[in-house]
Amino acid sequence: MTYQQTIDYLFSRLPMFSRIGADALKKDLTNTIRLCEFLDNPYKKFKSIHIAGTNGKGSVSHMLAAIIHSSGYKTGLYTSPHLKDFRERVKCSGKNYLEMIPEEFVIEFTEKIKPLIEEIEPSFFEITVAMAFDYFAQQKVDIAIIEVGLGGRFDSTNIITPELSVITNIGYDHMNIPGDSLEKIAFEKAGIIKKNVPVVIGETLPETKSIFEEKAKQENAEIYFAREKRNVQDWRWEKHELIVEVEEQHHTDHSVFHLDLPGIYQTKNLLAVLEVCTILKDLNFNISSNTIKIGLAHTKKITGLHGRWEVLQTNPTVVLDVAHNEDGIKQLILQVELTNHHDLHIVTGMVKDKEVDKVLSLLPCSANYYFTQAHIPRALTADILKEKAEQFNLKGNSYPDVNTALKAAIVKSGKEDLILVCGSLFLIGEVNTSVH
Repeated sequence: MTYQQTIDYLFSRLPMFSRIGADALKKDLTNTIRLCEFLDNPYKKFKSIHIAGTNGKGSVSHMLAAIIHSSGYKTGLYTSPHLKDFRERVKCSGKNYLEMIPEEFVIEFTEKIKPLIEEIEPSFFEITVAMAFDYFAQQKVDIAIIEVGLGGRFDSTNIITPELSVITNIGYDHMNIPGDSLEKIAFEKAGIIKKNVPVVIGETLPETKSIFEEKAKQENAEIYFAREKRNVQDWRWEKHELIVEVEEQHHTDHSVFHLDLPGIYQTKNLLAVLEVCTILKDLNFNISSNTIKIGLAHTKKITGLHGRWEVLQTNPTVVLDVAHNEDGIKQLILQVELTNHHDLHIVTGMVKDKEVDKVLSLLPCSANYYFTQAHIPRALTADILKEKAEQFNLKGNSYPDVNTALKAAIVKSGKEDLILVCGSLFLIGEVNTSVH
């Protein structure tokens, strides 16, 4: 098969959450175990860090990968979903930055396990996780950063025993899958806590802290709450950078970090990343203050991360952000309020299984709206989204695709206006960044 035929095979034959939602998910790790046994259990051949959370797990994964790569370790990175190219999901250290898994490996891997695919009918997630693990083992990575796809306890990645687990935060997102309360969601995320493996908790809520503590106690896992060790004293934007001043317990001097991920919500993720780095040092990883700063300043360049308050152009300013749930949108609107602009234009599209009404209730009535949709079956149609938005006094027109909507927003905008594209990672993935 060619590469495109291979991708078509994976996407068309297998149930996939990004296309059809909860039906693609299995509350069982059997298929992942079967696939990995067939591959001689590649996940046992490299060290790993396991990262879960409602928001921030992608940013934390990429920041850590950039730091560890900058520290001289051959680093693997598995994340999901992808924006434009399937191979974004699996990356490994090259000479200067992380490089995507080669097309040839994707083809050969799929051909190799095709008989087993036909026999056990694994999900898209199960196959891609096995592919990532096999690639990292072949590449002999020193350590791999493994991002949970969804939930935690039954996620395909949860067969690993990592050096360290991380849970960034807990909030409402895919409520029909992890659970319909914060306590249930926390219980699912806590499923990645393993026996005798330390765990870092980025943010907690009164409803969730005891759940993490109880699970850590059951597993004899040392638990670290990132915000108890450090706090952000100050931050500012400068030349598309977020500059953050951090105060640490029992330290007189403050540390200053320059982040090329400029969203103010990264101040929360930063505290989790710094705590992880401290624990990695205790585990005898050679990570210096300097390489931490280098990794944070060049995360986008090293890892290729996009869609986190990503400024596409200026005059007018066009920003792409993958925020799509209640907590993510709250942080995004806060950032909008702190950003100098004249009029606000919001290009948005959402998917059916999200808390659409809750998100719409958070959006400002004063903005101009351009309702659209991603080209996946899971997408809420632009017309239905427009109807729902009108109930919250959000006014605008509907458009067949995000690029048409974005062009309309640019035409209508003045040079001092802000255009924000948000609501769905799949929508951001369809933006033609070379045109604008």
